[in-house]
Amino acid sequence: MGRLFGTDGVRGVANKELTPSMAFDIGKAAAFVLGEDGHQPLFLIGKDTRISGDMLEDALTAGILSVGGNVLKLGVLPTPAVAHLVKVYGADAGVVISASHNSYEYNGIKLFNGKGFKLDDSTEAKIEDIILAESFDHPEYIGDKLGRASRSEDALKTYTDFLLSTFEGDLKGVRVVLDTANGAAYQTAPIVYEALGADVTVIANEPDGININNGCGSTHPEDLQKKVVEVGADIGFAYDGDADRLIVVDEKGRLLDGDRVICICGEMLKNDGLLYDNKVTATVMSNIGLHKHLAELGISVDVTGVGDRYVLESMLQTGSVLGGEQSGHMIFLNHTTTGDGVLSSLQFMKAYLASGKKVSELRDSIRIYPQALVNARVTTETKAVALNDQEIKDRIAEVEKKMEGSGRVLIRPSGTEPLIRVMLEGEDEDVILGYAQEIADLIVEKFGAK
Repeated sequence: MGRLFGTDGVRGVANKELTPSMAFDIGKAAAFVLGEDGHQPLFLIGKDTRISGDMLEDALTAGILSVGGNVLKLGVLPTPAVAHLVKVYGADAGVVISASHNSYEYNGIKLFNGKGFKLDDSTEAKIEDIILAESFDHPEYIGDKLGRASRSEDALKTYTDFLLSTFEGDLKGVRVVLDTANGAAYQTAPIVYEALGADVTVIANEPDGININNGCGSTHPEDLQKKVVEVGADIGFAYDGDADRLIVVDEKGRLLDGDRVICICGEMLKNDGLLYDNKVTATVMSNIGLHKHLAELGISVDVTGVGDRYVLESMLQTGSVLGGEQSGHMIFLNHTTTGDGVLSSLQFMKAYLASGKKVSELRDSIRIYPQALVNARVTTETKAVALNDQEIKDRIAEVEKKMEGSGRVLIRPSGTEPLIRVMLEGEDEDVILGYAQEIADLIVEKFGAK
């Protein structure tokens, strides 16, 4: 079977790859590991709107209860809500049942510790060892040794009150369009923006179990772009299925990805004296335009590997309070411990109002360089060694020299496919595409499948 946990929990097609029996085993193993010191661990469980959520929630709950753990069911809530509420309720762990931006047939299980951070690798490894073993020794849990399950009646209000506490003033006179992806933010986001007095239009907020992320949300913002222009809104926000991502739309219907959001919010935090050490955290995939724009503002960038897990790890080590990815995962560590789409949109709204400019003006102040991406298909065996080939290294060096000062070359093996991704950024899209194709063709010529 292999190891279960990826960088973002366990994920797969529900009832095929991620089965009720697996969910039971995850719940049982996690409760046993977190209750090894003899106390009854309390787990909070939240979920998005997928049809498989109820099935997996019940199976997971049964596993936890079977080894003496207790469960508090939160209902449909964003991933970051669970990360926040574990601290509020003093729980030992939080569990989110969601597959984020994936389509409805997928689902996933993600675990947080009692401080609202994703479980560390060593704890995940202990849980995996138990699940993958044929059997494990544990005490007999019968009678009053079994756990209890209950349902929270105030989780949604507690979380939305927290979000409101991060924003001073109101939004009267601001026209906002929200795209909740028929997902976990379908209640949360409208509650918050209506409470702040904004003129709110909401789309993709009628979940039916199978329409989550379907032509909507942060990965499909086309309807949001049209709606913002149609109703004459000042701004639009799109979240994904579990509401930990944010994509912004300006009043002209144009997108602002995570790079632009980080630039705009980073400047706000610096102006307010809240940007620790005048730095932000971003991944190797962030556009060179982000680096150039922030440098002009006197803000440095700590660069990490791809994935919000690595962004957070770096932030905890350096003290950075703002980090994120192009995809819209943003972490405001002075407010929360994980990506939070609604909270990020409130922070962006603060920056927008403080600037006195239109969102389009903020967008256009940041030059994002064209990117060209070409995938070189290789074999699984050669993927690991192709970039050590001297001829390929020399060709990459030649291109880097030609682009020196006006772009960059980023080449990395895919983590999931037999591909090497050749990505270039520069001023002329046709030129960089030609360079990218040239490098990719050489890689395929020498290391492609025969």
